[in-house]
Amino acid sequence: MTDAGGNLSAIAVFIAFVTLSLIITWWAAGRTHSAGQFYTAGGQITGFQNGLALAGDFMSAASFLGLTGLAFIGGADVMLFTVAITVSWAFILFAFADRMRNLGRYTFADVVAYRLQPERMRLLAATGTLIVAIPYLIAQMVGAGSLIETLFGLPYMAAVLVVGSLMTIYVVFGGMLATTWVQVTKAVLLLGGGTVLLLLVLAQFGFDFNALFDRAAEVHPRKTDIFKPGGLYDDPISILSLALAFICGTAGLPHVLMRFFTVPDAKQARRSIGYAIVFIGYFQVAIVIIGIAAISLLSGHAEHVDDSGRIAGGANMVAIYLSRLVGGEVFFGLIAAVAFATILAVVAGILLSASAAVAHDFYSNVIRRGEISDRAEVRVSRWATVVIGAVAISLSVLFKNVNVAVLSTIALAVAASVNFPAIFLALFWKNLTTNGAVAGGLTGLVVVVVLVVLGPTVWVAVLGNETPIFPYAYPTLFSVAAAFAVTIVVSLADRSPRAALERAGYPAQLVRSEIGKR
Repeated sequence: MTDAGGNLSAIAVFIAFVTLSLIITWWAAGRTHSAGQFYTAGGQITGFQNGLALAGDFMSAASFLGLTGLAFIGGADVMLFTVAITVSWAFILFAFADRMRNLGRYTFADVVAYRLQPERMRLLAATGTLIVAIPYLIAQMVGAGSLIETLFGLPYMAAVLVVGSLMTIYVVFGGMLATTWVQVTKAVLLLGGGTVLLLLVLAQFGFDFNALFDRAAEVHPRKTDIFKPGGLYDDPISILSLALAFICGTAGLPHVLMRFFTVPDAKQARRSIGYAIVFIGYFQVAIVIIGIAAISLLSGHAEHVDDSGRIAGGANMVAIYLSRLVGGEVFFGLIAAVAFATILAVVAGILLSASAAVAHDFYSNVIRRGEISDRAEVRVSRWATVVIGAVAISLSVLFKNVNVAVLSTIALAVAASVNFPAIFLALFWKNLTTNGAVAGGLTGLVVVVVLVVLGPTVWVAVLGNETPIFPYAYPTLFSVAAAFAVTIVVSLADRSPRAALERAGYPAQLVRSEIGKR
């Protein structure tokens, strides 16, 4: 708990953000009528706006809260996350931006369905989207609960209900247009708040990085070893799995891929990714410095960190406690409120992609086979939003004590294992067939879910067992390899008439002609 000044400042900032976001939603609702406007804001978002929104999508509670906590615990190993995040966006820029924008319409399933059997691919894509979205939503809810418990003294469930209700309102009434502008607003707030926190932290050491790092090594139990690999992961399999989770997983996140369709052309798609790389790269560097500074400044403060190094309220609260120490109660309240606002914006984008998977990919194109009006499809999407939001709120109670960065990385692992192989091979491999894509996607899904459940994140942290059956927190190396292997083997072995048509129709020339048209 904070004193009245911290609470009042946090309440004021939070209420101001919620009020502004609801005004944006009301404005967007008057401009959202068709399915295209609901899912992609009519393709009228500029590259700069979309770049900020993409950055807002990714600079979430997992980044701001989770990664600073991991830096506090594991030292230099947090660089595995921050470097992989930046590299993943560069990969998307060079591999996906043009083709995704030119071949898709509303969701990434449109891209894989253009050359393969649409109904089966959309069903697989919708399943993968939902399984990615749920842990991502849970991660944001957990972050919200931790913040509100510490800041306002309200029950964890109350915070989750507030976030869940607001995110549902944004999507149900405002669609992509409201979601985009809420994310842009949140990105500006988070970049500004993070920068001020970084400057205040550096001021404690006279802007001398050597002094900051020397102090961290002095007070940390591992001393200078915090700047060596091994604080979090000491085996190459975990490191490779983590890198694959970010590089392939980010390229398979439905709410990220959906943003390619909000801009008018491929040029703006490339530009938006370029802006996103700049914003996200800067923020990742700031997070590493803030996390190391937290070691220097919070150690020895019993109200925040006990003698064993355990953090009050969990590792997700490191950045929040640090803001109070260097900026006082009012700044503490401001940063906490900005972090909470961050969660609201991120969950809206994730929820929209999940509802689009249910309404556009599954209901409209599989069940109704395209025989549905825009108005009816939007109505189904809004109902799907309500149901998915309720499921995420319920499950967030079970995962209350899991680090939000870890939860988000699991979502990335699922995206890398289920969505990425199908998208990548559909765009770049002429021998891909529907049977191969479906078999590979299901294999990746089963392997990643089973290994996550048997691993330390669920088997130990959630279910309470002493040791995991599968020793690695991130099974991406195994699940991605299995998905690609099965996809390729089944596609090459497929001798069905449908497979022959799919191989013969691989549209390398179509891709080039489509890029030229738009």
